[in-house]
Amino acid sequence: MAADNNGVDIETSDDNDFSSGRGLGGRKYRPVIAQDDDRAVLEMSSIDPGGRASSSLDTPNDLKKVKVGIPPDMASERKDGSLPNHGRANGAQAESKLELFGFDSLVNILGLKRYYGRDQIQAPSSPRDGDDVPINIEPPKSESVKSGTMMGVFIPCLQNILGIIYYIRFSWIVGMAGIGQSLVLVAFCGSCTFLTTISLSAIATNGAMKGGGPYYLIGRALGPEVGVSIGLCFFLGNAVAGALYVLGAVETFLTALPQAGIFKGTTFVKINGSDVAQTSPNLHDLQVYGVIVTIILCFIVFGGVKMINRVAPAFLIPVVLSLFCIFIGIFLARKNYPADGITGLSLESFKKNWDSAYQTTNHAGIPDPNGKIYWSFNALVGLFFPAVTGIMAGSNRSASLKDTQRSIPIGTLSATLATSGLYLVTVLFFGALATREKLLTDRLLTATVAWPAPAITYVGIILSTLGAALQSLTGAPRLLAAIANDDILPVLKYFKAADGGEPHIATLFTAFLCIACVIIGNLDLITPTITMFYLLCYGGVNLSCFLLDLLDAPSWRPRWKFHHWSLSLFGALICIVIMFLISWAFTLVSLALATLIYYYVSVKGKAGDWGDGFKSAYFQLALRSLRSLGANQVHPKNWYPIPLIFCRPWGKLPENVPCHPKLADFANCMKKKGRGMSIFVSILDGEYHECAEDAKAACRALSTYIEYKRCEGVAEIVVAPTMSDGFRGIVQTMGLGNLKPNIVVMRYPEIWRQENLTEIPATFVGIINDCIVANKAVVIVKGLDEWPNEYQRQYGTIDLYWIVRDGGLMLLLSQLLLTKESFESCKIQVFCIAEEDSDAEELKADVKKFLYDLRMQAEVIVISMKSWDGQSEQQDESVEAFNGARERIASYLSEMKEKAQKHGTPLMADGKAVVVNEQQVEKFLYTTLKLNTTILRYSRMAAVVLVSLPPPPLNHPAYFYMEYMDLLVENVPRLLIVRGYRRDVVTLFT
Repeated sequence: MAADNNGVDIETSDDNDFSSGRGLGGRKYRPVIAQDDDRAVLEMSSIDPGGRASSSLDTPNDLKKVKVGIPPDMASERKDGSLPNHGRANGAQAESKLELFGFDSLVNILGLKRYYGRDQIQAPSSPRDGDDVPINIEPPKSESVKSGTMMGVFIPCLQNILGIIYYIRFSWIVGMAGIGQSLVLVAFCGSCTFLTTISLSAIATNGAMKGGGPYYLIGRALGPEVGVSIGLCFFLGNAVAGALYVLGAVETFLTALPQAGIFKGTTFVKINGSDVAQTSPNLHDLQVYGVIVTIILCFIVFGGVKMINRVAPAFLIPVVLSLFCIFIGIFLARKNYPADGITGLSLESFKKNWDSAYQTTNHAGIPDPNGKIYWSFNALVGLFFPAVTGIMAGSNRSASLKDTQRSIPIGTLSATLATSGLYLVTVLFFGALATREKLLTDRLLTATVAWPAPAITYVGIILSTLGAALQSLTGAPRLLAAIANDDILPVLKYFKAADGGEPHIATLFTAFLCIACVIIGNLDLITPTITMFYLLCYGGVNLSCFLLDLLDAPSWRPRWKFHHWSLSLFGALICIVIMFLISWAFTLVSLALATLIYYYVSVKGKAGDWGDGFKSAYFQLALRSLRSLGANQVHPKNWYPIPLIFCRPWGKLPENVPCHPKLADFANCMKKKGRGMSIFVSILDGEYHECAEDAKAACRALSTYIEYKRCEGVAEIVVAPTMSDGFRGIVQTMGLGNLKPNIVVMRYPEIWRQENLTEIPATFVGIINDCIVANKAVVIVKGLDEWPNEYQRQYGTIDLYWIVRDGGLMLLLSQLLLTKESFESCKIQVFCIAEEDSDAEELKADVKKFLYDLRMQAEVIVISMKSWDGQSEQQDESVEAFNGARERIASYLSEMKEKAQKHGTPLMADGKAVVVNEQQVEKFLYTTLKLNTTILRYSRMAAVVLVSLPPPPLNHPAYFYMEYMDLLVENVPRLLIVRGYRRDVVTLFT
């Protein structure tokens, strides 16, 4: 305990468990005065375990007594490795000036984070929608050795970029393309990797990186589907690159020691019209030695990454030494020294070799007029491009870097610029060093001119290529394991690897692919395949940066400032151009493979929300579209139904069923070809603070059910004291702009009389009145349990009883029903209800003309009804229902009068004063009786009947209105009661 100037104490807990590292013990708070006297900054520092901490407070206004402790229940939670919630943390503390802000919880989290190390708090590699993300805190562990910019990024990138192409193909490329086009070739390919490095730097500095390299970056930027598809292609590229390096090492070995070949042979080629004997490695020798070397490398890989890291620096020394030997040999070369065809650095050779000399060669690359391979600039792009790859070597090692946001940009860009400069200078030197014939026939010109002996270059080539092959066989399995560990593609579950473990199964699979490519044996046929896979990856990185930079979301704040969306877009276009320049066939195959993987992941995968750029693009597109719609009324030609579905307003459903199944089926019937959006709403009675968690759980369950029913819509749960209050809030606030729901869909409360639910009439009438005031259309479904699903085909007619002007909503709903398979065999009948003295024939002609202009085919039937006081023969069941309704209304009215007379008040119903005109009530009963009788007479066998919804009469008891509605729907099995709103939803004009 320590006392400050004012006698205020700071206490810390001396709990043994806490101080031993299982909790927050062994810590103390020490106030630190920040700039501008900011006293809200606190720092955690260590104290001796099991002891009490003390420190003097030098600030004038020190904190009051603060106890840092842990209750027993929290200690048990700490053993499970989870952090307590804010409420519990605050509850465990004594007085604190910042207790109102949950101060202690923040300090606990920051303190633990600093104490245990940043790497101990891991987020899930593949979060799922709706999943909780736990923060597991483990005891302190010894940190692994971290690499800096030089050893962690620059050297690996340099070692991967400077490979087999430079040593055994670059001089041949200069001889074939000439100096001029070789410079263009280097600049063209180098610009692709340079722009990709710019994009990589921007993405890598926008936050912490985990394992997976470019797969992790692309997946988190473009989504799991794109990340997996490009990541798998990049894995294949690395596996095939391993075969390329192995074949390069074996070819160099057999060229240096021809006597080591098992299958002897001499190749004769024509040079200047004469046959010249040329000894080149036999294809079968390449295959045999290549398979043996690959197996040996696999055994080394199985030894673990530690063994590989120990020998990795040794591979760099021969590379650097061989480069010095090559350039020293170039400056020491003279005419025909050290071999025929060598001219030394000659201006005459420079001029002769400036232009290109494209010609046919055999499969070994030796010029041959009868050869089957014709080389062009496009083909050389595919051959040379692997010489500039390897820029992802640093990002692949992100987990072992001290500062990824500093090392990756500087190291990768430095390696890219250094190697591109080396290639440009080498083109000039090689072009001036030898004749074109020497450049084309001496595949190992670098070894020929090397000083003091070719053996140094041979050793450097072999060791550098074997080292690159070893890195490929090491990195490719880890990339595959990273994809498998994200648990996105189910078929890759066998390649999972434990954290910190070796991916043995993935290594075996990579070795199998590498051996298969080695058996092909032809180096020049393998390189275009690698090029396609690498270009897909580079294009994905550029597109990722382009999308993130263009959207410019608040979370997009990269530390690397030298980037622009136009550069990333240009880099992506260069990648696409290079792919088609090399081979349109290989391009289509690689794109088809990536598309196939993307589609498979989309359908079968378990990808979650990674906050990718596409989601941000959708969000911004939705905002822009919403603003463009404005607040004005949508034109009838652009009108779409946006139904607000009441999931369970009446009655109860099983606990595991959040919505009536047939409501979801009906919601699908209101969309044409699935276009549109439905809003499924359920109201929970209660106080929001008490039911908030229940509402969240109910919303998740409802969303899952909507997805299961294949409805395009969203789920909303509203907590309100009553259903009426909840609906009134929903109908006022739900939606944005012109994307507000325009139709309220609910089930007809058929159960209210059987279960004596006397509160339903007032709620039902209140909802309808609220819809009228809010200018919302209403569709009430009667007979919902009998509503057909998509597999139950209906026959007969769809009958419309068009009584009032509703903007054409009833007609439009009938047309939408016809677009569904269950109703496509039905025909539409339109019944127009007219007064007895109306001109029925003229009305029928007008309606037919109106339907024709609306492009709707329907049979029109006009029915003349007698006035309300005329009685005709009715259906027996309708008359029985009519008499029952009249008796119940009379009984209810007499009870109202008795209560009013007893209390000396006007007639009251549902807490409100009402006016009852008994003659009007009788008239309404007769009207609904006539309409019900007409429906039963003409539409008893109809597939579905649509009828206009009468509005609740003003100052009428809700009970009376329910009696009218019950009489209207009596004995009609499947009925839609529709009320439009004050606007047209159909138009006559094109």
